[in-house]
Amino acid sequence: MAKEITAQQEDYSQWYLDIVKKANLAANSKVRGCMVIKPYGYAVWEKMRDDLDRRFKETGHQNAYFPLLIPKSFLSKEAEHVEGFAKECAVVTHHRLMNDPDGQGVVVDPDAKLEEELIIRPTSETIIWDTYRDWISSYRDLPLLINQWANVMRWEMRTRFFLRTAEFLWQEGHTAHASQEEAVAEARQMLEVYASFAEEILAMPVYKGEKTAYERFAGAEDTYTIEALMQDGKALQAGTSHFLGQNFAKAFDVKYLNEKNKEEYVWATSWGVSTRLMGALIMTHSDDEGLVLPPRIAPTQVVIIPIPKPNEEIDAVVAKIMEELKALGISVKYDNDRKRRPGFKFAEHEMHGIPVRLALGKRDLANGQIEVARRDTKEKMSYPLEGLAENIKNLLEEIQSNLFNQAKARLDQGTHIVNNWEEFVDVIENKGGFAYAYWDGTTETELKIKELTGATSRCIPLETPTGAEEVAEPKCVLTGAPAKARVLFAKAY
Repeated sequence: MAKEITAQQEDYSQWYLDIVKKANLAANSKVRGCMVIKPYGYAVWEKMRDDLDRRFKETGHQNAYFPLLIPKSFLSKEAEHVEGFAKECAVVTHHRLMNDPDGQGVVVDPDAKLEEELIIRPTSETIIWDTYRDWISSYRDLPLLINQWANVMRWEMRTRFFLRTAEFLWQEGHTAHASQEEAVAEARQMLEVYASFAEEILAMPVYKGEKTAYERFAGAEDTYTIEALMQDGKALQAGTSHFLGQNFAKAFDVKYLNEKNKEEYVWATSWGVSTRLMGALIMTHSDDEGLVLPPRIAPTQVVIIPIPKPNEEIDAVVAKIMEELKALGISVKYDNDRKRRPGFKFAEHEMHGIPVRLALGKRDLANGQIEVARRDTKEKMSYPLEGLAENIKNLLEEIQSNLFNQAKARLDQGTHIVNNWEEFVDVIENKGGFAYAYWDGTTETELKIKELTGATSRCIPLETPTGAEEVAEPKCVLTGAPAKARVLFAKAY
C-alpha cells in the first residue's frame, strides 16, 4: 500500500491533508467549502459524540432539536450577535424551483420569493431563545438545561477539512437560569467538561482560560475556552463556553416569576464543540506514517492479522482472543481478507491509527505467543497467549497515557514566559507555541500585536503556566503601559 504522505517537516499543511485523505476520514464535496465525512471519520466523531453526550446527561442536560432555518428578523434582535455572524450567513430567499422555459434544467421560480428571508443557522441562540419564551414562566421551570446535536453553516472563504468548513457538525448547549451566579457556574462547569474530555479521551492537554473582550463570542459577556497546541507550534481553540448574561433574555423577552412573585429576566449560557476536534486529534498525535489515535477514541482498538493467511487453527485461536477482548470492552477486528497480503494490511491499519496490531502465524501458535505492535511507538514484542486479553487492556491504557504525556511535554515546552517585545517576537516567529505575556488590556494593542506578528490572544489562563512568576509592577509587552492581565498569545488555526 503506497502511503505517499508528505513529511510534517516538509509541508505541515499538505501532511495534514494527506492524512485526512489517506486515512479515509473525509473527502471534498461538490458544494464549495463543504466536506463528506467518510465512514471511518464519522466513526471517530461518533465516539466523541457518545462520550460527550454521556457527560452532558450526567450533568443534568437533555437533548432537543430546533429548526435549521431561522427568520432573518430573529438575528436583528441582539445587535452584537448579528454583527458577529452577518458576514457568514447563508440566506434562503425562495421556496420553489420551476422548469427553465429555455429548457436548461430548473431555475428559481420568481413568484416563490419568501416574505421574510430565512437564515441557515450559523448558531441557534436566536431561535432557541424565541422558543424558551414559551417554555419559561416560573422559577419552577428553571434551570432549563438543553443541548442540541446539529449541523450549522458559516460561509467560509478559505476552508480546510474539519478545522474550518462552511458546514460542520457540532453540539450547542443553551441553558437558562434564575441567577447570574448559577449561569456563571454552568458556563464554568461546561468548560471543565470539555477540558476533561479533551485530556481523558483525546489525550490532548489544554489550557483553560477566559477570552479577552475582543475575542468573545458575539453577544456574550464572558467566553471561556480550552486551547490546545498542535505539533507545528500553532494553537487551536478546541471548545468554548459562554456566559450570555441577560442579553438574549431581554432581546426575546424571556422572563420568569421568582419565588416572591416578581418578574425577572433569566440568565443564559451557551457552549459548544464541533468536528474541529477531529482536526485537533489529527494534529496532536499523528505522524508521517499516518493517523495516530488514542485507544479511548479509536473505533477499532485492536486488529488481528493472520500470517500469512487464515486457516482453521488460527481462526479458532483468534475467535477465543476476540471473545476475551470484547468481554473486557475492547473493540477488535479480525482482518482475514485473503485477497490482501499481510504487509499491505500492516500499512493500512497503521495509516488508520489502530492502537494495537496482533499478528498470529504457525510459529506463534507453536510457541504459545503472539506478535504485538503498538502504533504510538512502533515497538514490536511477543506476548503469551495465556492472559493476553488482560495484557492488551493494560497496554491500551499505557498507550493512552503515553500519548497524553508526549502531548503534555510538547505543551509545556511550547509555553514560553516572555518579558519583553524581543522575546515575544522570537517566540512567535522562530520558536512557535504560546507566548505568555503581560498586556495592557486594550483591543488596540491586541490588534497591533496581530498586525506585527500574526499572533492572537488565545486566553487569559485560569491557572498560571508552570514557571511563570508574578512581577511587582507588570508592563505591557508591547506598549510598556501598566498591564491589566497576563495572556497566552500564539499563531492559531
